[in-house]
Amino acid sequence: MATRSATSDTTKPASSKTTGTSKSKSDTSVASAKPAASSGVPAPELAVVTEVTAAVTDPELKKRELLEMVSERAEVPRNKAKPVVEAMIEILGETIAEGRDLNLQPLGKIKVQRTKDLGNARVIVTKIRQSKRTPE
Repeated sequence: MATRSATSDTTKPASSKTTGTSKSKSDTSVASAKPAASSGVPAPELAVVTEVTAAVTDPELKKRELLEMVSERAEVPRNKAKPVVEAMIEILGETIAEGRDLNLQPLGKIKVQRTKDLGNARVIVTKIRQSKRTPE
C-alpha cells in the first residue's frame, strides 16, 4: 500500500517530465469523502417513529398547577388547600428575602448565596442541595 504524504510532494523539486499517474491533493480528498460501500459493514436500518410522547409545554410550575397538585395529593378540596399553600409560599418568600437558609426535606437545603436590591425588585441567588434518596 504505497501512499505519498503531502510533505514529500512539496519537498521534491519539480521535474520537467510529468506522468499521468500522479494524483493531485483535490483528487485524494474527493476519494476519501466517498463512503466505503464494500467495507462489509451493513448500513443502519431506518425506522419511522410513530409514538408521540407528551412534552412539557411550560417548564414553570405556576401557583394554579401547584394548588391542583397539592389538593390531589393531600386529598382535600382545592378551596381548603388554597389558603394553606398561599401562606406557605408567602412565608418561604419572606424567609429567603431575610437571607435565612431553609432545610425542608424532601425539597432540600436552600442556601442564599447573594442578594442584590434593584429599584423595583430583589435578585436572590440561591443554591439547593437535594438528597438522592428514593421514597419508599
